[in-house]
Amino acid sequence: MDSPHGAAVTAEGFGLKGPRGWTFRSVSIDAAPGALVAIEGPSGSGRTCLLLALAGRMHATEGRAEVGGLPLPRKMAAVRRISALGPVPGVSELDPALTVAEHLRERALLQRRFDGSLRALLRPRAERAAEARGRIDAALEAAGLDLATLPKQERTSVRDLERLEGLRLSVALALIGRPRLLAVDDTDLKLSDADRAEAWALLRRVTEGGTTVLAVCSQAPEGTTIVRTTAGQDIPAAADADAEAGSEADAQAVVPPAQPEADTEAESGTEAAVGSRPDTRPEADIEAETGIGTGSETASLPESGSGPDSGSKGTGRSGAGIRTNDTNEEGAADALAETGRA
Repeated sequence: MDSPHGAAVTAEGFGLKGPRGWTFRSVSIDAAPGALVAIEGPSGSGRTCLLLALAGRMHATEGRAEVGGLPLPRKMAAVRRISALGPVPGVSELDPALTVAEHLRERALLQRRFDGSLRALLRPRAERAAEARGRIDAALEAAGLDLATLPKQERTSVRDLERLEGLRLSVALALIGRPRLLAVDDTDLKLSDADRAEAWALLRRVTEGGTTVLAVCSQAPEGTTIVRTTAGQDIPAAADADAEAGSEADAQAVVPPAQPEADTEAESGTEAAVGSRPDTRPEADIEAETGIGTGSETASLPESGSGPDSGSKGTGRSGAGIRTNDTNEEGAADALAETGRA
């Protein structure tokens, strides 16, 4: 896998205000390309909202920020195309009913459909399959996920994965798109001390490959760029659960408005028609395209009109990206938001 050039992340006086007040405010960041940035703070302090805002998924309301030289919030769509989400609860979660192979195969199919030009889609099948297999193998290696060690190898269901293995799979899925920026939520949640050390070692390896990593955590390790969040002054003191609920409400309230499809096509140079039809080819063709055997499992293909989006919480299976009810509002140019286009 070609080492992507990481995206520098800078922010000054960065803030987001929702219906209940400030979700986060006065955030300053200065991270070089390929840095590991830990977003640290208590539950309900706006950590996830800051993560999504920096990844181009939420519309900030004050201050300035740039990701890879792209100003936020003006260039949110462009930031989405160079970034990818790892595990973010309620946004880009793994589907526990799917197997590891189904997640990988679905992500590879979406990557091929939305990330390539029409000319690339017309390449020989063997060439496309080899590229997909290479992307998957490189992503698994970078995430440190060895399929042979899983209970049922690649046919292991996500529900049977340990927490650390699930994190590795989510990171691998994001890296298939070769993003310049990787955003990971709840990095150290429900991990033992040993697994927490493994998780941070994983993210450091990702940065060594050139990708900038933003990771939400409750306690940042040494050697990371630390950004601390505190709840806004306008939000009344409450229990952590109530504060978290407020942050989720804010997240839904600040989704950027829909853009005309023509505008998004012009910005990305990709025709919306490329990803507008479901893949109805036989299962054997799907296996040949992705290089991942289907075995006795049924291939998981995206439904018509669905695909990764980033403006709101997913409503369907999210192993290959966010599922929403309004995926057409950003057009096909943003369909790769969650697969991480370099």
